[in-house]
Amino acid sequence: MVIGEQTVIAVEEHWDLPAATAALRARPAGLRDDALVLSEHGDLAARLDDLGDARIADMDAQGVDVQVLSLANPPGTGALPAAEAVPLCRDANDAAAEAVRRHPTRFRAFATLPVVAPAAAAEELRRAARLGLVGAVVHGRAADVPLDDPRHDELFATAEELGLPLFLHPGPPARDVREAACSGLGDAVGLGLATYGWGWHVDAGTAALRLVLRGTFDRFPGLRLVLGHWGELLPFWLSRADSLSAAAGLPRTVSEYVRSHVHLTCSGMLEPALLRHVLAVTAADRLLFSTDHPFQRPTAAEIARFLGEFADEADRRRFCSGNAAELLGIGGPAAA
Repeated sequence: MVIGEQTVIAVEEHWDLPAATAALRARPAGLRDDALVLSEHGDLAARLDDLGDARIADMDAQGVDVQVLSLANPPGTGALPAAEAVPLCRDANDAAAEAVRRHPTRFRAFATLPVVAPAAAAEELRRAARLGLVGAVVHGRAADVPLDDPRHDELFATAEELGLPLFLHPGPPARDVREAACSGLGDAVGLGLATYGWGWHVDAGTAALRLVLRGTFDRFPGLRLVLGHWGELLPFWLSRADSLSAAAGLPRTVSEYVRSHVHLTCSGMLEPALLRHVLAVTAADRLLFSTDHPFQRPTAAEIARFLGEFADEADRRRFCSGNAAELLGIGGPAAA
């Protein structure tokens, strides 16, 4: 099949605000995220910085019609003091909104929030909605406070009220967890194990599971969550996670919460076996396409080949754009 037969919306496509990166690099050694170096290989930094012609050329080459932009550098501004995080998030959201304004048929954007300051995060989400941003990116913790902590309920209430989903993006495990689980293997292997090879994804899946077990979706039944990388391992362990439902006093199983409140995106992992599994444990209307630009760069041929794995044309269209359009309110050019 040819990708051009249908609209393709990619929902996890990264960019960088140089001021945010500089602030994260300036943290004291014990508080600095070692994973920052992962964005410095090759031409990644230049691709992350670009919100114009070069990025659009990449999109055209892949057959991607719309990118939904999200700030890179996990755990985002959650690693910064509130006094730095709040203005940086405003600057990031203004820059993202400006990119959408310049290219209203090609870009949408998720907000960056100062989750380290919960009240300010809720306020910034309201401002971002007025700018036309279509949701927000969060991480499993901010300043070592887990996302499921009740102090973040104002953010969840605001997201529910505004009808904006939260994208729970991977972030590094807590430092003591990383030291216990990932040390002793050499710097390169330890960093990879703690981040892109395993730790990021376990951390994000655990954060999502904790939201379920804390009763977040019972308190905020309209809250919608997006998980990358086919659900950050959680869909592959649902039968075991369901055993926690009674212990947590939940009225539904973990599986039911995932099927009702969580959307899954592929993050450029175009593997048919993963697609088949998530279709078996959830439904086609919960799946979203993404390339994880610029960290993953599937070609148009690779994307087309993967889309051919869908037996049902309607399901393929949902995955390519229909689900994202509905979830994020994308319909035609963004307002200028």
